[in-house]
Amino acid sequence: MPHVVVKMYPGTSEEQKNELAKQITDAVMSITQKPEAAVSVAIKEVPESEWMNQVYETEIRPNLEKLYKKPGY
Repeated sequence: MPHVVVKMYPGTSEEQKNELAKQITDAVMSITQKPEAAVSVAIKEVPESEWMNQVYETEIRPNLEKLYKKPGY
């Protein structure tokens, strides 16, 4: 605990993904006071052409009231 999943379009380099995971881990540790060993981060690439069906319609729209940061589209 906690496990963070980031879904994003393809095209981000492995170096950028590693840095993103590191910064997310650091923020989670700082805010929740959990040790690094308790944090996991996954990154799933979703093609732009599939975003609305795979992510928005299934995960974002049905859960808008639960989102702490809502998209602006």
